[in-house]
Amino acid sequence: MADFKGKEPFRKMHLDEEGKQQDVFTIRLNKEERELLDKCKKILEQSKDSTAFKQLANIGTNVIHDKLMGGILVTVFKNKQRNKRHGIVEFEQM
Repeated sequence: MADFKGKEPFRKMHLDEEGKQQDVFTIRLNKEERELLDKCKKILEQSKDSTAFKQLANIGTNVIHDKLMGGILVTVFKNKQRNKRHGIVEFEQM
């Protein structure tokens, strides 16, 4: 039988392999965000919300750090800034 003398009750003893506390956060999704997440989960073939979020974050990280995609994003943001400065509002926000 394990010796629990001197241990705090209801305290997790092994948090992870490095001994550091894991980073945990809670998010709230509105109806549209939930529908979008569910669509993404089908594409990823992933049933768990948390794993799907991790995978989507990884994909997003790769996209925004990719040289080609970075160039595309720079162009789009420059266009948005230029349009705003010139009062051009013919493009709706997505």
